[in-house]
Amino acid sequence: MQVQMNRIEASRDKLGEGALWDSRTQCLYWVDSVRKLVRRLDPGSGHVTDWVMPGLVGSVALMRSQTQLLAALNDGWYLLDLDTGAVTPFARPSDMPHDARLNDGKTDRQGRFLVGTILEDPWSRTAGVKCAGILYRLNADRSLEQIDDDIRLSNATCFSPAGDKMYFADSPDCEIRVYDYDGASGRVAAPRTFIDTRPHGSLPDGATVDSDGCLWVALPQIAAVGQFDPQGALMRTVKTPCPLPTCPSFGGADLDELYVTSLHDSGNGRLLSPHPDSGFVFRITGLGVRGLPEVPYAG
Repeated sequence: MQVQMNRIEASRDKLGEGALWDSRTQCLYWVDSVRKLVRRLDPGSGHVTDWVMPGLVGSVALMRSQTQLLAALNDGWYLLDLDTGAVTPFARPSDMPHDARLNDGKTDRQGRFLVGTILEDPWSRTAGVKCAGILYRLNADRSLEQIDDDIRLSNATCFSPAGDKMYFADSPDCEIRVYDYDGASGRVAAPRTFIDTRPHGSLPDGATVDSDGCLWVALPQIAAVGQFDPQGALMRTVKTPCPLPTCPSFGGADLDELYVTSLHDSGNGRLLSPHPDSGFVFRITGLGVRGLPEVPYAG
């Protein structure tokens, strides 16, 4: 089976992230964090719809209602009405660090929405000083829990097929952690290192899991998505036309297509790619694997 890549002809993102497939509507959602957009692609028609949000967007989750989406913005979670474009505050942490905003996130197999923060300057760290970032869990009753802390730049949040393992990355550490995760009780064990990405030439960005339990991780510094087996060993790297891929998500009628967002302009002067494919979404087919349906938020 030959791997093929096609560029989605939507307007160019500055910082495309948060790819999320809705198996019910056969549409792809993603965000342009810098332009404060939630975006939706209908692959059948090629039509792209944009919703402007009141703040920087980190990630989104499906809702049980197909006319709503839950978005993680700077300071909390907001409900987006896809019909009217209305945005309503939904939940807000009282302990949000002043120099952080919500970033990468994903629902667990029970529909809780886990979202971590990104600091204003995630690339500097003072030895012996704990970072202010937090990994939150938004439960079905809208209550919030801290799952982990001492975080600079949250990424790669996703869950094993059985939901008994959670993967997460604090990207500047160049490693992906794994947590034993009890979906029924919500208990989360202490993390351990699952993948050290330094030997692979890149820090980790967004990630997703396929039906075999393999982890697919965006590796922006080598312009690739890596497939890692359930033990953390690299199986293959799939090079992307865009030099800075950011987040993969399986989609398509059989969940056998991989959509990948990318970065063109980080908006803070740190990263800017003039490559003509930067900032576009790509659809990769012929990988010979299938993903898993995303779980709507349970609230």
